[in-house]
Amino acid sequence: MKRFLIGLSCALLSVAALATGPTALRKRMQASMLLTGTIVVAPDGSVRSYVIDHAEKVPKDVGSLIERNVWQWKFAPVLVNGAPVAAEAKMSFRVVAKPVGDDKFSIGISGAQFGEGSPGQSISIREMSWPAYPAVAARARVEGTVYLLLRVGRQGEVKEVVAEQVNMGVLDNERQLARWRPLLAKAAIAAARKWTFNLPASGRGVDDDNWFVRVPIGFGIGPRADDYGQWEVYIPGPRQPIPWFDGGRQVLSSADASPDGAISQPDRGLNLLTPLDGA
Repeated sequence: MKRFLIGLSCALLSVAALATGPTALRKRMQASMLLTGTIVVAPDGSVRSYVIDHAEKVPKDVGSLIERNVWQWKFAPVLVNGAPVAAEAKMSFRVVAKPVGDDKFSIGISGAQFGEGSPGQSISIREMSWPAYPAVAARARVEGTVYLLLRVGRQGEVKEVVAEQVNMGVLDNERQLARWRPLLAKAAIAAARKWTFNLPASGRGVDDDNWFVRVPIGFGIGPRADDYGQWEVYIPGPRQPIPWFDGGRQVLSSADASPDGAISQPDRGLNLLTPLDGA
């Protein structure tokens, strides 16, 4: 596996909270950063080139991890009229740091998504209202991200929505986390039921009866500074089984690999055949 062990003093000073707190909670804490960029895949599925957005803000250790892994990625060839072609796609991926003891952290790429299609070939937001922050959570300064999965019908309406996962930014005991997760999830789901979408006008899947969409909804206190390339501590939540989505469908992206408010189609996009860590 192409993972790195790095010292707290050299790269993770901002996540010192990982070394404090109750033992059970400390074992589940992670620090992560979400990075974006563009990738070009050759007709044979190999990586021709890639660019990381705002590379100057990315820690050196993280940049080295990405460089060593990306060149080993292999994608399923993209076909146009049955012939393989080069393809360019937006990408986003999450880098995670986990404590391994002695003020050391193991870092690796935990999830990614690779977009597909030109404008008009992918589903897009028509109308979207942001959920109300639950007052009790705001007063308690509870922060978290709800990863919604939606099933969209032929009229662009939301037919089903579920909170696939809820990651918490508050370092609390498990009893309290179990209270906050459904509270944030309920608020996000209530707003999502009213959203509408523009359907693809061309391309693969234009005649489908349903489309599946992921949308991360972040709940935070106060304005946020530019945190691109910065580590954030959180407690990952369990994934909720989804009967109408799970089962035989090829999932091409990770639930937590999208920026807040961005939409993605988990069963569409470039198909990465090799592990994210390049092994």
